[in-house]
Amino acid sequence: MNKYWVVGLGGFLGSIARFWLGGYISNRMGVRFPYGTFVINISGSFLVGLVVTLLAERTHWSANWRYLIPIGFIGAYTTFSAFEFETFQSFRDGELFIAFLNVILSVTIGFIAVWLGVVTGGALG
Repeated sequence: MNKYWVVGLGGFLGSIARFWLGGYISNRMGVRFPYGTFVINISGSFLVGLVVTLLAERTHWSANWRYLIPIGFIGAYTTFSAFEFETFQSFRDGELFIAFLNVILSVTIGFIAVWLGVVTGGALG
């Protein structure tokens, strides 16, 4: 049962971080393009690559860290469902350029962010 509490704690913190950062970015940059979701998805992609790589190389860490950070925190912090819904809204509203730009940038830069996280984690480990 302990692992569920650890995942829940990480999820609680990750969802609060997502809510705060998404709002902060949207207030600063506007909402025509979903900047907040984009930044969260890219930074979450980097973090999952970094953390999973570091945890794999530091096997003496408790399994609770895997539950807390990549599953709980990053799982709640990243916003793939919000990304999908915002993209759908842009598409539905006839903003095809914004919709496709969001898909292309999020997937491409998100993949690069995961790769950079893995590379950074490997260099630090």
